[in-house]
Amino acid sequence: MAKEMRSPRFISALTKNTVALVLAGGRGSRLHNLTDWNAKPAVQFGGKFRIIDFPLSNCINSGIRRVGVVTQYKAHTLIEHIQKGWGFLRGEFNEFVALLPAQQRIQEEWYRGTADAVFQNIDILRSYNPEYIVILAGDHIYKMDYGEMLAYHVSSEADMTVGCIEVPVKDATAFGVMTVDEKDRIVKFDEKPADPKEIPGKPGRALASMGIYVFNASFLYEQLIRDADTKKSTHDFGHDIIPYLIDRYRVFAHRFENSCVGMVDHGQAYWRDVGTIDAYWQANMEMVNVVPDLDLYDKSWPIWTYQEQLPPAKFVFNDEERRGVAIDSMVSGGCIISGARVHHSLLFSDIRVGERSEINDSVILSGARIGADVKLKRVVLDNNCEIPDGMEIGFDHEEDARRFHVSPGGVTLVTPDMLGQSIHHIR
Repeated sequence: MAKEMRSPRFISALTKNTVALVLAGGRGSRLHNLTDWNAKPAVQFGGKFRIIDFPLSNCINSGIRRVGVVTQYKAHTLIEHIQKGWGFLRGEFNEFVALLPAQQRIQEEWYRGTADAVFQNIDILRSYNPEYIVILAGDHIYKMDYGEMLAYHVSSEADMTVGCIEVPVKDATAFGVMTVDEKDRIVKFDEKPADPKEIPGKPGRALASMGIYVFNASFLYEQLIRDADTKKSTHDFGHDIIPYLIDRYRVFAHRFENSCVGMVDHGQAYWRDVGTIDAYWQANMEMVNVVPDLDLYDKSWPIWTYQEQLPPAKFVFNDEERRGVAIDSMVSGGCIISGARVHHSLLFSDIRVGERSEINDSVILSGARIGADVKLKRVVLDNNCEIPDGMEIGFDHEEDARRFHVSPGGVTLVTPDMLGQSIHHIR
């Protein structure tokens, strides 16, 4: 692409004529009980954010200010969060974050796949009259300038462009895997293959789809209608749309390293699929590193969210056996560490920790109440859990597994229901 076409003015013209659609309807079943009452994109992450905030922030920071969020599974928390935290765009300027719940607009069925979720909102998309449409997964953690991907899409004269990232071959079985030619045109696409194909010249590495797609709008409408009329289709982008298109149209791969924001020192672009308890715990733990790979303090590419007006975190008592301290940790607003020790942990908002308690290598979600003399190690504690005095979790996995969920990596997930503290009154 000519240098002048990469100018900010050119990219801003592209983003102005673009609508982004964030697919946020999935449960995220691999997160087990953490998504019993919330869709995965609504799960908290990084101390005060929710997973959905990352793709939404990427849109706003990229200059895409017309965004639809497609919801389905247990969407109440997600909808409430977007209503509270993402209503700052100005409708007078044709800016919005619109909620698109499953509502059987086109047919009397719920969303049957990712492509069907877009198809069932095709009339709404047409009413926005975009030139380009960006399809995004609502459940990954990363920073990306979608304007750069749009510019690549236009310069390649592509009908469809797929965002891609290099992953270890052993992990590629969970992704769509691409084979590309010397110009990065996709010549083969395998959805979650048992034996992923390596990148030529890069043994042990595969080129995986990030679930990020750019389409020319009119082309997308044509393909969604065609797919909807195909009886044998599962109506999914990975299983159906992409394999059909690559032999018939211009489908290109856009490499994430060319549009990621904040490349880390070791040269790897930051992108995390926090789809398992171990991955979720690990990604949160990375946030408390001295220099984390994902910079949440970067004012040039902020992550936007809704946050309650809470007082500052408070640490009280300085006696020998009950000293309120936090070491190598992140502690959010509204927390009171009352004569307790927090080490290498991440505490979300409005948490109380009682005297002489010890929290190590743990992720504590908002509203938790932790009693006195409690010991937690490698624990993910769900919202609003109440841990009684003297309880120890994370030291005896066999004992923990009788009440809680213990992951393959030895992380213990604790929810209110597991503690017999039902906060969802349905009977």
